[in-house]
Amino acid sequence: AGFEDPSKWWKYEPGANWRHPDGPKSTLKGREEHPVVHIAFEDAQAYAKWAGKRLPTEAEYEFAARGGLDRQLYSWGNEMNPGRKAMANTFQGTFPSSDRGEDGYTGTSPVSAFPANGFGLFDMGGNVWQWCADWYRPDAYATDAGTGPVVRNPLGPSESYDPQEPGAAKRVIRGGSYLCSEHFCSRYLVGSRGKAEISSGTSNLGFRLVRSAH
Repeated sequence: AGFEDPSKWWKYEPGANWRHPDGPKSTLKGREEHPVVHIAFEDAQAYAKWAGKRLPTEAEYEFAARGGLDRQLYSWGNEMNPGRKAMANTFQGTFPSSDRGEDGYTGTSPVSAFPANGFGLFDMGGNVWQWCADWYRPDAYATDAGTGPVVRNPLGPSESYDPQEPGAAKRVIRGGSYLCSEHFCSRYLVGSRGKAEISSGTSNLGFRLVRSAH
């Protein structure tokens, strides 16, 4: 109950930012190998420009997340915990009050804590959400499907629209996070998508970059 009202389980924390992920008294000590969080879309885009790279499109993210597998539920296969081994940092317990930490973590985890996928990429599902370049629209796939039998290298819609918040500019986020559980969110599923307002930064949202081949 209360999932429809984010204020039931999210709060603004003055002083929380990428240097102080749990608030102004927290530091990055011990988190040097964890993903950066509290990053708005503009922050990620600015860093990408500085680094000479870019944010992935949603299609690129899903292709990379699949790691060469076809029609599998997760970036590692069809079984959530093969051999009872946790393959990603997700939420176990009663959401949002109690994460049992059965995968070894109750917050973010180091980027190499769980196995890489078939392309050698870590955390393509779970740990933290990741920004994509595409504007968010719920009908983006249906629109692409109507243009022909195969859409190659889709770049996403030209503008954002979320019927739940028509005035908010949103981009696609992918991968799910440590707050995704089997019964709530579960967007560590490789074909699942999320959305976030472009000026938002949260404790479970980060990014990764790509570089175009020349």
